[in-house]
Amino acid sequence: MLMPLRTPRIALSSASCRMLAACLILGSAALHLAYLANNCPLDLAPDEAHYWDWSRPEHLDWSYYSKGPLVAYLIRGGCALAGSWSVEHTGNLALAIRLPAVVCGSLLLVSLYLLTVQVYRWEGLALAVVALALTLPLIAVGSSIMTIDAPYTCCWGWALVLGHRAIFRGSAWAWPLLGLVLGLGILAKYTMIVWLPSAVLFLLTAPAYRWLLWSRGFCGMVVVAGFCCLPILIWNGQHNWVTFRHVLGLSGFQDVIQPSDEPSIYWLGPLRYLGGQCILLLVYWFVVWAAAMIAHWPGRESDAGVRYLWWLSAPMFLLFLAFSPKTNGGEMNWPVTAYLSGLVLSVAWLARQFDDPRRWYRTVTAIYLGLACGLGLAITIFMHHSEWLYPILTRLAGEPTPTNPFPLRRLDPTCRLRGWRTLAAAVDGLRDRLKQEKGPEPVLAGGSWILPGELGVYCAGHPQAYSLGLLMGDRHSQYDFWLNPLDFGHVFQRRTFIVVNGDEKTLRAAFASVATTEVIHREQGQPIASWRLSVCRDFRGYFPQPSKIPRGF
Repeated sequence: MLMPLRTPRIALSSASCRMLAACLILGSAALHLAYLANNCPLDLAPDEAHYWDWSRPEHLDWSYYSKGPLVAYLIRGGCALAGSWSVEHTGNLALAIRLPAVVCGSLLLVSLYLLTVQVYRWEGLALAVVALALTLPLIAVGSSIMTIDAPYTCCWGWALVLGHRAIFRGSAWAWPLLGLVLGLGILAKYTMIVWLPSAVLFLLTAPAYRWLLWSRGFCGMVVVAGFCCLPILIWNGQHNWVTFRHVLGLSGFQDVIQPSDEPSIYWLGPLRYLGGQCILLLVYWFVVWAAAMIAHWPGRESDAGVRYLWWLSAPMFLLFLAFSPKTNGGEMNWPVTAYLSGLVLSVAWLARQFDDPRRWYRTVTAIYLGLACGLGLAITIFMHHSEWLYPILTRLAGEPTPTNPFPLRRLDPTCRLRGWRTLAAAVDGLRDRLKQEKGPEPVLAGGSWILPGELGVYCAGHPQAYSLGLLMGDRHSQYDFWLNPLDFGHVFQRRTFIVVNGDEKTLRAAFASVATTEVIHREQGQPIASWRLSVCRDFRGYFPQPSKIPRGF
């Protein structure tokens, strides 16, 4: 039987722990806001810009092609609250767009603190959970980048708190709130639905609480969560259930939609998945999480609260492990919520290691923990200011070559968040030149779904840009559901287009003339990214049909 956690000899009072945790959480939020407000070097990621395009007042909808509507409404709220201030003080909307991520990140940390206190009744441990969470790059990114993971992880964290309150404290009010939080989480990211079967598995394996499965509170929670999903169902019912087709493709079962020559099974997928999770958690925290999961295996753990943490962690991780042969390992962030209750469990397991009677073991544990925290903080700083290390990275990456024109991109993952303002400035220059010809406003378009949002958010006046990605073999996106030059070519006939990264052969078949230039973004003399800008005159009203329809629609 596992030894219970012991309060350290020098313990802070509960009030002191709460005060310190509040300082850490508010201080972290203040640092993120200061970073975003003071010439943040990282432009919006393509996903962020894409979601901002969803959030335009004319585009707000019940749901969207690949995601639920929550991220769009949160961004709309951030822009309504701080958009004018953001533009006035930073020159663009990035701070306002990312403001909800800062709020969601702070609320997530609060939920982890409360969850730890609920399970272990030790506020010092809860303070440690918050402090250690702040050393994880995963948490820092979630509080800086406004993707669906920010509200999704926040909702998962609060679902853990409310679920524990409803199950173990018998609070009737917690059940409907839990249903609401689950529903909001599903509106952010569909994998939120995994919370429910994970909780069911816990209740099924806990005889003392199994009766809750048919209780009024549990059933009411399911009804509330289901009601929150109606916007997604209504929108998909109006659009041939395309979201479900999209998710089916992501899960590796795209052959159900359309036969393909691609492999149906990736035998190295599980290894890629496990390797990705090790990288995501800096190896150390993945090992600690795995050790905690083994140590608190439900068959040997007597504490129901600890088993609750286990069951709300393991199923999510195992689900994506099971799918990894079909998804070739998938994306590293897919099982991220497995590590929320898993973090609480891991920190409690670590605390128990410091009770070991062997001094050398405690010393080694402290050293490894300190190194992991230091590494996490160093990576977090690097991700926010990688340009500080460009002199070193340049020597490691080597000089640009025709086959490798952007060597820094191999070492700096933030490169995909750099240069979009440079691109927008070049596009604005072309727009101004074309306006002098006394013609109508040129149409902006990109050769991929990732480009229109970046053009819209950073170009002067926030013009609506369009995606020509289907012509280039790109995947379907939300742009295919709005007015666009591919399906409504007659609306744009005889117009002049500025196309970013378009296929010149395809463009020449659709326009009377095409002139292409290149824009290169450099930092500290190093090339980071480039784009082809094509001025296409006199649109004929139609594009040549692609030889192969992209999959996933």
